[in-house]
Amino acid sequence: MTVHNTESLAVTRPGRWRILAIASAAQFLAILDLFAVSVAFPALERTFHGTSLAEVSWVLNAYTIVLAAMLVPAGRLADDIGRKPAFLLGMTLFGVASLGCAASPVLAALVAARVVQAVAAAILIPTSLGLALPAFPKHEHAKVMGIWTAVAAAGAGSGPVAGGLLLTVGWRWIFLINIPVVAVAVLAGRRELPASPRGARKRLDLPGAALVLATVAGLTTVFTQGSVWGYGSGAILGCAVSTVLLGALTTRHLRRASDPVVSFGLFRHRLFSVAVGGVFLYYLAFAAMILAATLFLTGRWHYSVVTAALSIAPMPASTMAMAPLSGRLVARFGARTSAVLGGLTLAAACGWWALTATDRPDYLVVFVPGAILAGISTALLQPPLFGSAAVLPPNQISLASAVLMMSRQISSALGVAVLTAILGHQTLHGFRVAWLAMCVAALASAVAGARFRDRPAPSPALPEGAASP
Repeated sequence: MTVHNTESLAVTRPGRWRILAIASAAQFLAILDLFAVSVAFPALERTFHGTSLAEVSWVLNAYTIVLAAMLVPAGRLADDIGRKPAFLLGMTLFGVASLGCAASPVLAALVAARVVQAVAAAILIPTSLGLALPAFPKHEHAKVMGIWTAVAAAGAGSGPVAGGLLLTVGWRWIFLINIPVVAVAVLAGRRELPASPRGARKRLDLPGAALVLATVAGLTTVFTQGSVWGYGSGAILGCAVSTVLLGALTTRHLRRASDPVVSFGLFRHRLFSVAVGGVFLYYLAFAAMILAATLFLTGRWHYSVVTAALSIAPMPASTMAMAPLSGRLVARFGARTSAVLGGLTLAAACGWWALTATDRPDYLVVFVPGAILAGISTALLQPPLFGSAAVLPPNQISLASAVLMMSRQISSALGVAVLTAILGHQTLHGFRVAWLAMCVAALASAVAGARFRDRPAPSPALPEGAASP
């Protein structure tokens, strides 16, 4: 497989880093808002009198479901219209939606604004990587992915902490804080971001985009709402059956369409298809591990929500500390070694908690080592796997990034659903079983990483129509 990276030749060295900074700001905002809202549920219940926790949870679930469902259509849109216009569109929409969230007079308006915010985030996340990677030569991709990983970790790790601190002045500030960042990013983006290639297509596959969106939304709804509605409820069973039927229709359409929104030719790149599987398996464990850590600290060790959020800080901190070194590791030992070590390190983190955790709080000895190992695992695994999007032609990088991130979102929702089913009443035994299950998924991601080839042999070029999903 040949890495297509001709765009980097036209970008000066200082310009590359400015592009990366702007693109990283987009990803930081999108991920920060995914996690910051989780600590605001009690405040939202107090503001919107008469609402239940299940109703308030849609402020988070609507964002998660729409984000997962819109990633692929949005990634295709970015490749079609150009990543700079897509970035400016997504960032502006994110700012408007954030303002709508902050001004919401009723819960329904807040959920609606969060849906629009999720659409904007779905445009921004794959576009950010699609802007950053082509601006750098191939030998710097691991370094770029290390920084991109650190920014993602900073967003995820600081989300609950920032949300908790902003709650002291009011939950609406969780959204208002986005506005100045959006304004700066849009102004800088207009000036600094280069034009990127557009797909030469006669029409957008709207039926295919709608089918992909409906299928992913249905699948994510089953995972996120199963514990709320009941896995044996008519609503969940009906949603599951509908999702299977939609999946069959989607597959049939994508195979027959002349220019589908996602071409199966995308997966002819072995490096990319292996990366999709590795990302899915890793985040099956990682997302469950994040939630399990929070539940264990609050439920078994009786930490407050804000204290628990601050206690998880060693995880993103270790990711940010390790991320700059991951590029050197990949350069010296290869992407396969880094991906394998990422899976093994996450398995070690979950295994440590399974072996050492008790109902007696022992933060430094029990929790911190596992948190540090989990953070390091992200810095090791994400750069090679997410960087695999660069094996595709420049006008497909945003779509490839979107597919990888959709795999992450779906597996995260599935991991949380499985964790919820295992934990039950959150007994210590339940946590041990959950951590061991995470070990299995993490080890499976290491096995997938072992199939990651550092220097893949060139493969035949894809047909013109099928090569541009």
